[in-house]
Amino acid sequence: MTRIVFIALAVLVAPLTIQAQTGAAAPPRTADGRPDLQGVWDFRTITPLQRPAALGDKAVLTAEEAAQTEAQWANIKFFDRPAREGEVIAYNDFWLDLGTTVVGTRRTSLIVDPSDGRLPPLVPNVPRQVASLDADLPGERPVLYRAGGIGADGPEDRGVGVRCILGFNSGPPMMPSGYNNNMQLFQTPDHVVVLTEMVHDARIIPLDGRAHLPEEVQQWNGDSRGHWDGDTLVVETTNFTGKTASFNDNITTAIGTGETLHLTERFTRVDAETLLYEYTIDDPTAFTRPFTVAQPMRKNSGQIFEYACHEGNYGMTNMLTGARIQEQAAADAARPD
Repeated sequence: MTRIVFIALAVLVAPLTIQAQTGAAAPPRTADGRPDLQGVWDFRTITPLQRPAALGDKAVLTAEEAAQTEAQWANIKFFDRPAREGEVIAYNDFWLDLGTTVVGTRRTSLIVDPSDGRLPPLVPNVPRQVASLDADLPGERPVLYRAGGIGADGPEDRGVGVRCILGFNSGPPMMPSGYNNNMQLFQTPDHVVVLTEMVHDARIIPLDGRAHLPEEVQQWNGDSRGHWDGDTLVVETTNFTGKTASFNDNITTAIGTGETLHLTERFTRVDAETLLYEYTIDDPTAFTRPFTVAQPMRKNSGQIFEYACHEGNYGMTNMLTGARIQEQAAADAARPD
């Protein structure tokens, strides 16, 4: 059997339908008759965003292949290694929470449209930023990716996740990443609130049919409006800022600009333990066609605690202070005796 290993560090127009298993509890409803989407939902998974090229047109794993993938994943170590000379390394594997299982559908990618499970081709000359977790790469402000940077002259040289402005996985859209892969949803007849564990962002989404904000009013999380389509909650988001990307396919890359992004999210309560989260990225200035991702979320019986990022972002202060010390040391070394 071909060995299959998924590496999913994250992180789209026919919706994916997941049928509840026979005998599964029916999804609960609120007093106004709507599906009850409330609760804490866990979206960890080792299923990658894109189908690995080696799998070709294979859309779904067999049960045996899924078990093999999960067993192989259990033996992978990402950060447990000695530091190289002069290197400062971050978390070890103890602090990561990437998940241990593929999605319940056993699909080979979270992307469900296009059918090849891959991102569609980019529009020619679309802006694309690429970072590194090991070193700074040249670039210009604004830095649109989540981790990494172009230097340490100021906080604006670091990714928006490092600056504690947006989380690595909080989006929108939400996507699996290294840790804090939880979302809590609150619901009333007039509003829903999507609270992400990472950087504790809370989107308050009206359901009353009000218009979007004027185009010139741009926000980090965009401007969201929701409505019900049968038993599915649909959320349309526009008015993203140009300081974010149209899409971050992982924490160290950024494609396009948020100014031209139209994001559609769908929340469907499949059964008592499953919330299907789907999103469609529609940006004709970045991608040659829209694409859709389907991410089943599992009910989490725990609660979300505050994630304070660097607790006042002391990490940023230390990073910039260290850069100044290095600069002074270089200046002292270059000074004639």
